[in-house]
Amino acid sequence: MSVTEVTAKVAQIQAQLASLSTSVVADPLAAQAFASRLTAAGATTGTTTAAPAAASTGGVTGDAVVADARKYLGVPYVWGGTDPAKGLDCSGLVQRVYQDLGIELPRVSYEQAKAGTAVTGGLANAEPGDLLAFHSPVSHIAIYIGDGKMIEAPRPGLDVRVTDVYDTPVAIRRIIPDGGIAAAGADGVSARMSPTTPYADLFRAAGARTGVDPALLAAVAKQESAFNPDAVSPAGAQGLMQLMPGTARGLGVSNPLDPAQAVDGAARLLKGLLAEFGRTDLALAAYNAGPGAVHRYHGIPPYAETRTYVSRIMADLNGGTV
Repeated sequence: MSVTEVTAKVAQIQAQLASLSTSVVADPLAAQAFASRLTAAGATTGTTTAAPAAASTGGVTGDAVVADARKYLGVPYVWGGTDPAKGLDCSGLVQRVYQDLGIELPRVSYEQAKAGTAVTGGLANAEPGDLLAFHSPVSHIAIYIGDGKMIEAPRPGLDVRVTDVYDTPVAIRRIIPDGGIAAAGADGVSARMSPTTPYADLFRAAGARTGVDPALLAAVAKQESAFNPDAVSPAGAQGLMQLMPGTARGLGVSNPLDPAQAVDGAARLLKGLLAEFGRTDLALAAYNAGPGAVHRYHGIPPYAETRTYVSRIMADLNGGTV
């Protein structure tokens, strides 16, 4: 089996895992089993009246991507290279730069060319940090740095370099959102996130990694914990995103009281729920009451807590800014 076939097979298996569902979170064993298959059961709401915590200052920007990419100027091109001490190929450079900033991308260029969100309108609408993909099928990728220039690992015999964008990209992909990317729900519900939202940088970074609207993540955190990373509900849900311990373990979150881990886990959880239910309101209901309850009632369960939870978050999203 070729590398291309193996990569495609892995992506297919991951998609199948993301579509799995289970019983309500009231069943701890079922919830933990679901979490271990990456989409997990919904977290129990933990209401708190604590004041919001201060915003994180560790955000990722397009300029940060460009600055990191410049560190690798002069590294020789090596086909299949992922170690800058030995050499990098085009996709190895792109993956390494984003990995330095805590964002995981696929290994090969044609998969990277599907990451993030599409930028339409050509190079005129590209921003520093965007990915430029070339050829059809995609076989080369670079990082746009602005002013019609890019950083690339070009081909054998040449080093990582800054060069003009010498060909027309077949795709431009934005990995770092500029204020919110579209939610994965088929209903298209989306909002903008205020620059003053607590932990905005964590929500944006998790959104870039998973494709979940950062504003949706912020709205969930607001409802779950009032942005309090130390919140613990009477049922035992913990942290900013109120993950149950079993759900957190299944998601690989070792400390749900750590905001970065909590947001990352919640983003992956919501990504799976959005893919499973295709609607933001149903994904939220599953986050709160478990996907089994949503399936059993063929919609939002008739639980007062869940219905209030969903309506409040949807009101925030439909209001346009979180």
